[in-house]
Amino acid sequence: MVAFLIALVVLVGGYFVYGYVVEKIFGIDKNRAMPAYTMRDNVDYMPMPTWKVFLIQFLNIAGLGPIFGAIMGVMFGPAAFIWIVVGTIFAGAVHDFISGAVSIRANGASLPEVVGNELGVGIKQVMRVFSLVLMILVGAVFVSQPADLIAGMTPESLDRIFWVVVIFVYYMLATVLPIDKLIGNLYPLFGFALLFMAVGILGVMLFGDFSIPDGFSDGLASRHPKELPIFPMMFVSIACGAISGFHATQSPMMARCLKNEKLARPVFYGAMVAEGIVALIWAAAAIAFTGGYEGLTQYMAEHNNSAGALVNDLSISWLGTFGGILALLGVVAAPITSGDTALRSARLIAADFLHIDQSKIVKRLLVSIPIFVASFCIMLIDFSVLWRYFAWCNQTLAVFTLWAVTVYLARKKKLYIITLVPAMFMTAVSVSYILFAPNPEGFGVDYSISVSCGWLVAVILYVVFKYYMHRINSGKLKREFEY
Repeated sequence: MVAFLIALVVLVGGYFVYGYVVEKIFGIDKNRAMPAYTMRDNVDYMPMPTWKVFLIQFLNIAGLGPIFGAIMGVMFGPAAFIWIVVGTIFAGAVHDFISGAVSIRANGASLPEVVGNELGVGIKQVMRVFSLVLMILVGAVFVSQPADLIAGMTPESLDRIFWVVVIFVYYMLATVLPIDKLIGNLYPLFGFALLFMAVGILGVMLFGDFSIPDGFSDGLASRHPKELPIFPMMFVSIACGAISGFHATQSPMMARCLKNEKLARPVFYGAMVAEGIVALIWAAAAIAFTGGYEGLTQYMAEHNNSAGALVNDLSISWLGTFGGILALLGVVAAPITSGDTALRSARLIAADFLHIDQSKIVKRLLVSIPIFVASFCIMLIDFSVLWRYFAWCNQTLAVFTLWAVTVYLARKKKLYIITLVPAMFMTAVSVSYILFAPNPEGFGVDYSISVSCGWLVAVILYVVFKYYMHRINSGKLKREFEY
């Protein structure tokens, strides 16, 4: 319990201390004209109350990651608690904040445009395709899981297929309607459910007759039942609860709605810290509920490695029927409120590179209909297969974003080490993972070779970065736009 409380305090303190440091390094300008006003179209660009922007950003990025990912990640042992805290403060929140703030200065430009501006036209084309595919993949992934959960709480006549249709129709409406209509009005309700879940479970752990056997006294060695190594496997399992490339695709959406640049830290850095707290709570709850790492391993083995089953049993057991239903609604809201904005982001990304104005509903449908068709086709693929590739793609997207914002900070003569270190680390993680992971998700290369190659690629990219900056500083390379 003591280790959990320390981790919780450090996470909150990280927002106020390191978040302030990062904000000062970036150089927030409270007098800057905001795209919410200068480019207002009352569809995607419009000023919104800060509390709504925060909730939208928080629910956008939450998804299943900080809940299911934390449960699967803590199976690696107490190292998971350290990564959630350290990863959130020094990697994830920095990644989210700076990518969001840079988007503000680029008039709310979507992630591929920002990354391409810093890393070149070739990378921009790759990012356009990569991020667009990832957004469609997220939209598809986050239909099936909430549909399964809701079907389990409703009469048999309202089966999984019924809820898949309902959720997908909602996604379509949320993608094309002005952001203040569905998303702006529903997110506060979803936010209440998700916050109730987190606060309720935290209260049970703190004041109930439970202990959290954190296991630090037995060392940080992997406790995974399949003896998977902590590096790089755990760092991919715990994505949204520490650092996630998906987040940077969502930030431009809120960059178009913020009233002042000084709100970037509360919204972007703060939402990531809030997500880290949710992940920390669920990781600790999984251990407390099952009695320890061995108990968690046994429970997952008995329930076909279903994190959803643990969420259901834990919520009902600790919070009662009514509280459990509200808690489960929070778990349902998390993926739904990532799926809808993922498809909305896909529309914005496509519209940005196709240069199609989105103020008219006809043009929004022109961009959205192919996205809906592609998402529906991907939904037909088995969820477990989709999730395996989503996890790696997600962290690889974070690598692109971190290198891009590192170049941005270096160009501005700012302390770029705050993003360089996470960029190199996540490069090593992503490369090592895709090499080491068994077929079909990876290449099944020897562990030592995989890790060595991962760090070698990280060092090579650092050398490339230094050479690239030399060319920029000498005037040999130009960017598409300046901010």
